[in-house]
Amino acid sequence: MWRNVASNAITLLIVAVIALGVLIAWGQRQFTGPGPLEQAIFFEVQRGDSLQAVSRRLEEAGAITSGPIFRIGADYADMAGDLKFGNYEIPAGTSMEAILEILTEGGASRFRYVANYLIGVGDIEMRLVERTPGSGETEELAAFAPGEPVPEAYAAVEGSGAAVAYRITVAPGTTSWQVTDALRQADFLSGAVPDVPPEGRLAPETYEVRRGADRAEILARMRAAQDRILEEVWALRQADLPVDTPEEALILASIIEKETGVPYERRQVASVFVNRMEAGMRLQTDPTVIYGITGGEGVLGRGLRQSELRGATPYNTYVIYGLPPTPIANPGRASIEAAVNPAQTDYFYFVADGSGGHAFAETLAEHNRNVARWRQIEAERRNGE
Repeated sequence: MWRNVASNAITLLIVAVIALGVLIAWGQRQFTGPGPLEQAIFFEVQRGDSLQAVSRRLEEAGAITSGPIFRIGADYADMAGDLKFGNYEIPAGTSMEAILEILTEGGASRFRYVANYLIGVGDIEMRLVERTPGSGETEELAAFAPGEPVPEAYAAVEGSGAAVAYRITVAPGTTSWQVTDALRQADFLSGAVPDVPPEGRLAPETYEVRRGADRAEILARMRAAQDRILEEVWALRQADLPVDTPEEALILASIIEKETGVPYERRQVASVFVNRMEAGMRLQTDPTVIYGITGGEGVLGRGLRQSELRGATPYNTYVIYGLPPTPIANPGRASIEAAVNPAQTDYFYFVADGSGGHAFAETLAEHNRNVARWRQIEAERRNGE
């Protein structure tokens, strides 16, 4: 009898071991095999989320077939405590194993919704776009300026509690006052607005921020970024330039930034001003005169008067020699690079050519011909020809 009992027990044990092996093999296939997602999704790991909470939401989203298997796999891989909070894009058919790697590697967050606060030279606009997971395509849902009625689409996304990536994009050529004023009007930010930072010292870039971010901290980030750029570029400057300090290079760069928005022209424009300074000529550039009138607070909105071109101010480069006392805007990196690495030309003059760029000249006679052509283009445009 005991012999039969022992035999049956051994048989049952063998069956149990085989069943356990089959179960483990099945679990491994579930963990490493293709996942159930038919379309890519965005998924958020919130700060402080537990593995159990994440696995439950993954299962609810249809990204995994079994929360317990996901947790067992994470424990077996010794990655259960490695979840990193953030927003992720999970492609269609991703295995549990690959999802675990995505959620533990971290990296740049991928958001379904992106709100970009655009600070331009003459305007401010908030744009909300929605990204399609898996394709990278975007659709603009809303665009509005501060003070305008908030579009329903924007209010709906904010009210839904969905994760939104907030960005602030500062255009090259904006003044420090314009940037500071725009941040003051941004209702998704918090904190008091400090004094306007020194002109030219805010880097025109795109900054990732969180909703409720402190305005003073954002301005500090912008200033640190411009200081870093200026230090890097100044170290690579040409020899024998007529600018002696990084601050003078920044002033020249701001003038270049305001004179042209055409990338390939920046070094040519820089060469004109460098050639003029080396020859002891006045810079004679309208943007500096305009800055002397506005102080960088908004745009002039009209043409310059002859009395303003003749008026003796520290920023009137038709009257003074050399550079004005401060930058006249916040230049981008490309304009700073052009200021310290100008093209080698014999140009002393330039004027608009009607195409968005400029016609450059070595002599005054050639420049006068270019000016005459530009006046003709202006007249034709006024007459609708």
